[in-house]
Amino acid sequence: MHPLRKQRLMIVAVIVLGASLGTALIALALRDNLNLFYEPERVAAGEAPLQRTIRVGGMVVPGSVQRDPQTLAVEFKLTDYSAEVAVRYQGILPDLFAENAGAVVTGRLQPGGLFVAEQVLAKHDEKYMPPEVAKAIEGKHPGAASGDYAGSGKGSGGGNYVP
Repeated sequence: MHPLRKQRLMIVAVIVLGASLGTALIALALRDNLNLFYEPERVAAGEAPLQRTIRVGGMVVPGSVQRDPQTLAVEFKLTDYSAEVAVRYQGILPDLFAENAGAVVTGRLQPGGLFVAEQVLAKHDEKYMPPEVAKAIEGKHPGAASGDYAGSGKGSGGGNYVP
């Protein structure tokens, strides 16, 4: 093989190897930061991965909120009216967090089925519901059919959360 041709082949090989390595590193970084959304029904069915950061959204079950008076720990349940997921959170809840209101939690599912949340987001106003949550409870709750939730155009904020 001619030396010039060999040099070009080495340059191309180094470029391909560098591009492959860069792509692999980017994919690895994105995989670690990817938070997939799961409905309580899918979590209860065992479809959600354990010990991996995910988001779970639904309505806070009335009467399920239990606060520890000594700490900032709180436990509650989320539902999509098909199944419920128990959630534990250590921290200050958003001002808009309430029973029978929409919430999305980010955290990790434990082997026993308990979801340990790192972040709790409450719905923005009385008519707004995150699109994922609205889709999850569509047809499962009487209020879901009225169109008063996601995409109704009512309220302000354009669908943004207030953490």
